[in-house]
Amino acid sequence: MNSTLALLLLCTATGGALSALLAGGFLLLPAARRERLVPHLVSFATGALLGAALLALLPHALESAGPDRVHGIGLALAAGIIIFFVLEKFVLWRHCHADPCEAHAPTDQHRARASANLVLWGDGFHNTLDGMLIAAAFLTDPHLGVVTVVAVFAHEIPQEIGDLAILLHGGMGRRRALLLNVAVSLTSVFGAVVAWYLLAGALAVLPYALALAAASFLYIAVADLIPGLHRRVDARTSIEQVLLIAVGVLVIALSRALAH
Repeated sequence: MNSTLALLLLCTATGGALSALLAGGFLLLPAARRERLVPHLVSFATGALLGAALLALLPHALESAGPDRVHGIGLALAAGIIIFFVLEKFVLWRHCHADPCEAHAPTDQHRARASANLVLWGDGFHNTLDGMLIAAAFLTDPHLGVVTVVAVFAHEIPQEIGDLAILLHGGMGRRRALLLNVAVSLTSVFGAVVAWYLLAGALAVLPYALALAAASFLYIAVADLIPGLHRRVDARTSIEQVLLIAVGVLVIALSRALAH
C-alpha cells in the first residue's frame, strides 16, 4: 500500500511539474511554429483521453462494480458529464489551448489580468480534481493509475501552453508565470493525497469514482478539444487529426497492454 502511494505521488508530481516546464519551453518557440504544433498535440491528447476513458477506466469500473451495479456506473458516468458541463458554465473547467483563448479572451489590460487570475484558480481546481481521479485509478490498480497519468499528461501539455499564454498576455513576467504554473500544476499532488485517504476507507465507491474519471476525460475530449479541431476542415489537416487521434488511442492501448 505504501509503495503504491509513493508511486502515485511520484507520478502526479512528475507529471504536473514536467507538463508545466515543457509548456514553458514550448513558448520559447517562434509563434508560427507553435501555431502549427499545438493542434497536433491537441489531436494526440484527444485520442489519449478517449482511449483512457473507453479502454481503461470504464472497463475497470464495470468489472469492479459487477453485473448488479452496471446501471449505477452508467448513472455515475452521466452525472459526471453533467457536473463537468456545470463547472464549465462557471468557467472553472474551460481549458486554453491557444493564444488567444476564447474562454478568457480579454479586450483590455484590466480584463487580461482578471483572466490570468481566473486561469490560475480554474487550473488549480482542475488539477486538484485530476489528482483525485488519478488516486482512484491507483487504488483500483497501479497499472490503471499509470495509464491514467499518461492520458492526463498528454492533455496537460497543450493546456499549460494555453494557460501560460494567458498569464503572459495579462502582463505577468515569464519567470513568475512559469513558477506559478508549476505551483498550480502541483495541486494535483494535494488532490491525490486527499482522495487516497478518503477512498482507501471506502473501496465500494471506487468504481463510481472511476466512472467520474472517465466522464471527465470524455467531456474534455468531446466538448473541449474536438470542437477546436473542427475549425480546420481542409483534407490534409483532417487526415493528420484522425491519424494523431488514432495514435493517442494506440498509445493508451499499448500502455495498458505493457502494464499488464
